[in-house]
Amino acid sequence: METKKQTKKTEAAPKNERSIGIDVPFPQKSCTEEKCPFHGNLKVHGRIFVGTVIKDVFHKTVTIEFARQFYVPKYERYEKRRTRIKAHIPACLDVAKGDMLKIAETRPLSKTKNFVAVEVMKE
Repeated sequence: METKKQTKKTEAAPKNERSIGIDVPFPQKSCTEEKCPFHGNLKVHGRIFVGTVIKDVFHKTVTIEFARQFYVPKYERYEKRRTRIKAHIPACLDVAKGDMLKIAETRPLSKTKNFVAVEVMKE
């Protein structure tokens, strides 16, 4: 007797929209940019961070910052540290300074950019 493996069906993305593998809402705007994970050929993998946009003066790039705690064994205490990461902004996302932004890791896009924005959480 043969038994077939039942595979889990995932929800199909609408036409000309592709699933990026992360549970984030699809952007309302459309774009033709190649470095867009939703409308282009950019794949996302690896780490995902959420941070606040602190700089948006660069072309298609923002700098996000998030706090973390670092343990100091000598004093048996934690100290505050911050991480700043540059991320690519596709044309289909509207990002402004002060917004909360979810970014996902991707291939190197430039010398300093290895992340792309996937969701904007307005404050």
